[in-house]
Amino acid sequence: MLNVYTGNAITDEGGQAVVTLPDWFKSVNKDFRYQLTVIGTFARAIIESEVKHHRFVIRADAPGVKVSWMVTGVRSDPVMAKHPFKAEEDKPERERGTYLTPEAYGQPEEKGIEWARHPEMMQKRKQQRLEAEEKYKRRQQ
Repeated sequence: MLNVYTGNAITDEGGQAVVTLPDWFKSVNKDFRYQLTVIGTFARAIIESEVKHHRFVIRADAPGVKVSWMVTGVRSDPVMAKHPFKAEEDKPERERGTYLTPEAYGQPEEKGIEWARHPEMMQKRKQQRLEAEEKYKRRQQ
């Protein structure tokens, strides 16, 4: 899981821009990645120095250069250490072939994952809903 930080900076007369990140940046992130895009002019820009004391430095080969920057960090706080992110997990056997939102895929509500997890409860809810709809229709007549 990545945290993403973005912004724009304009280099000073020496071609340098210092970007300040939140004080807690290094305590919740590791393994940083940087991206820079120069805007409005032809210039070269680099990361002159990586994050240290929640700051990093951009260096361009000209003053007054607008640079759009992005830093990503792998989330490394205690919550992520205890519960690491998994991009994909196999569903339990009884949930395979079900959907979180079956209607979005043109499937009947019974194909919903909650029907696999709690079939009796979902059947009862459906019955209650149908009875309420029927009662409403009778009142409308």
